[in-house]
Formats: sequence, C-alpha cells, structure tokens
Amino acid sequence: MGPHKEELEMGYFTWKPVYEERGQRVLEINVLPEKYCNFDCIFCPIGRSRHAVEPPSVFAGTEQSLQELNQKMEEEKPDLVFINSKGESFANEALADIIDAIHVQGIGVRLLTNGYLLGDKRCRELANRCEEVLGEIKTVTEGDFQKVQRPHTGYTLAAYIQHMADFTAQYKGKFLFEVTIIKGYNDSDQGIVTLKDIIGRIRPDVLHVVTMDDPRFAARLGVDEMTLQAIAAQLR
Repeated sequence: MGPHKEELEMGYFTWKPVYEERGQRVLEINVLPEKYCNFDCIFCPIGRSRHAVEPPSVFAGTEQSLQELNQKMEEEKPDLVFINSKGESFANEALADIIDAIHVQGIGVRLLTNGYLLGDKRCRELANRCEEVLGEIKTVTEGDFQKVQRPHTGYTLAAYIQHMADFTAQYKGKFLFEVTIIKGYNDSDQGIVTLKDIIGRIRPDVLHVVTMDDPRFAARLGVDEMTLQAIAAQLR
C-alpha cells in the first residue's frame, strides 16, 4: 500500500466573466458552495433552500477560495467586485474576510442581499463596509410573502421592509433597490401604490424595475415589456 495522501483543500467560489457596466469592469462572484438562504421562494432559479442562514456557516476551502479570488482580481483588474451568491451571502461566516481581501486590492464591493438580514447587527455592519448594497422586494402583502417567498419562521413583510428602511437611513454608500413585477401578485393598481410607498420608505439611490425572465416562470409570472415600462414609469 502506498503512502497516505491528504485530500487537497478545494476552493468553492465561482465567477462570471468580467463585464462592463457604466464604464466599470465588474467581477461577479458567488461565495457559497451551494444554496443557503433565509427565503425559499417558489420562483427561485437556483431551486429549493436546504440550508438555513442563521447562524452563519464555516465552509471548508475558504482559505483556498480567498487565494483564488486574489489571483482572479490580479488577472482581471476589476473596478468593482459584485458578491452575488447562490442564496444569501451573509450565510458565509468569512464574508468579512472576503470584503477585506477585495478592499486590500483597492477595489469596491457591491453586495446583493434580499435585505431581511439588514436588521441583524452583524449583517448590517458588514453591509456598511460595502460601497454598494443591492436589496430587493417581490411581494407586497403578508399572505403572498409567506406563501411564495416562504421565509424562515417568524419573518414578516413589515419587518422586512423596516429593516431595509432603517439600513438606508444610516448607510453612507449607494443603495440599489430591485423591484420585481410579478403577474397576479404586485402588478395591480393597489400593488403599484403599495410598491410606491415601500420605495418612498426605503429611498434607494438607484431603482431597478424588472420582471420574471427565467423561462420556467416568465410565461406564468412575468409581465410584457410594455406593461413593465408603464409600471416602471409610475414607480419612478
């Protein structure tokens, strides 16, 4: 029998090809080995949530992943790193180290979050260290929030909105807010009024109005381009 060989620690970060956005080179990365999320939305393109977010998890391979991230940044020389993960990036206990590694290179950080955990002290402090934070809203009634976004037990839509509003009130960076228009859930006249109220409370620096584009859900839950543009004009 030959000598014992230890398994090499493998990194788990994944990336999209660098792209241009308003004159900036953006490196988009996923910092989770698989889906970890505090929501379990029925229309999530990643699939079902099998892991909780709280408390955050420690993943084997983080050291190797950080080395790979440093190499990627040196090769690609991005202006911004967009942390857009398989679920909620706050689930990674090493998120502070990831942000630090990006900042050491003199590069800005954009963090995507569904926004609920911005009410948590640890998560709020991490988000405050990012140059940009992207939050989102998809449903406008408590019943729909529970039915189709299927959050952790005890979560409420009112708290969800309040957490984002409280965060933006003290945040010094740029807050981007994505509103997803979903047919039958928030595209009615009353839905638009409620969305306008939510946007007014959160007061984002940038507003993105989108609809379902995943082919598995677009036909049933998406709105057409003309409707989307009309709603976007009302919300803006």
